[in-house]
Amino acid sequence: MIRINHLNKKFKKLIALNNITVQFDEGQVVSLIGPNGSGKTTLIKTILGLVKPDSGQIYFRDKNIKQEGFTYRNEIGYMPQIGRYPENMTIGQLFSLLKNIRNKDENSLDYDLLKQYNLVSMYDKPMRTLSGGTRQKVSAAIAFLFRPPVLILDEPTAGLDPLSSEVLKEKILQTKKEGTLILISSHILSDLDDLTTDVMYLQDGKMKFFKNLATIQEDTGEIKLGKAIARLMKGEDPAANMISEILKTNR
Repeated sequence: MIRINHLNKKFKKLIALNNITVQFDEGQVVSLIGPNGSGKTTLIKTILGLVKPDSGQIYFRDKNIKQEGFTYRNEIGYMPQIGRYPENMTIGQLFSLLKNIRNKDENSLDYDLLKQYNLVSMYDKPMRTLSGGTRQKVSAAIAFLFRPPVLILDEPTAGLDPLSSEVLKEKILQTKKEGTLILISSHILSDLDDLTTDVMYLQDGKMKFFKNLATIQEDTGEIKLGKAIARLMKGEDPAANMISEILKTNR
C-alpha cells in the first residue's frame, strides 16, 4: 500500500533519513521505534507530504505521491503527537468543518471515539480551554472519523490517562481486524505489545531492521516487545545504550 524507495532527508548537517527503503501493506500494524532524533517523525511527515525529501520516492497504492498531489491524504487518518487547532473554534465547530471539507456520507462516519470519550457533551468548549489529554482525545477521534484505510499515529497515548489509553488501544485492535494499515510511533513500548505485527527500528536516520514481531520473539525468546528489541540489539554498543534509554520510559 505504501512503498518507499531510497528516501533521504537532511536538515542542514543533521541526517534525518538515510536511504530508507521499505514497504507497508494492508493489515499490518507497524511500530516505528527508536531513540529521540532517530527519524521517526520525519518519516511520518514525509509520507504525509508535510516534509519534502531531498531524494527518493514514496508510492501510495503504486502511485508516486509527487505526481498525485495531496489527494492520497484523504485515505490517511493522522493523529499527531501534539494536535494544533484554531484556539477560538469549539470542538463541535472543528468536527463540522472537517466533515464539510471531506463531504462524506454521514452514515459512513465513525463516531465511536467521540462517544467513548464523551466529546459530544463538550461540543461547545473552545479548543483553547482544553487540557492536553482532551486535545489528544479530539485528535484520536478525528483520525478514525472517516474510516481511512491507513492510520498514522504519532505517540498516540501521550497525555492520555490509563483508561483513555485502553479505549484507544481497543479501537486500534478493532481497526486492525478490518485490514487497516496502521503505523504507530511510540516510546512507550509496553503500549505496543498487543498491537504490533511488525517492527521498524530507526537509529540516526537509518533503518536498522524491519521485522515481523513473531520472528523477533522467536529469535530472541522474549515475548515483551521492549525486552525482545533490547536482546535483538545487544552487542551493538551505541544501539544498546539507546535502547536502555527507551526502556527507562516504561518503568
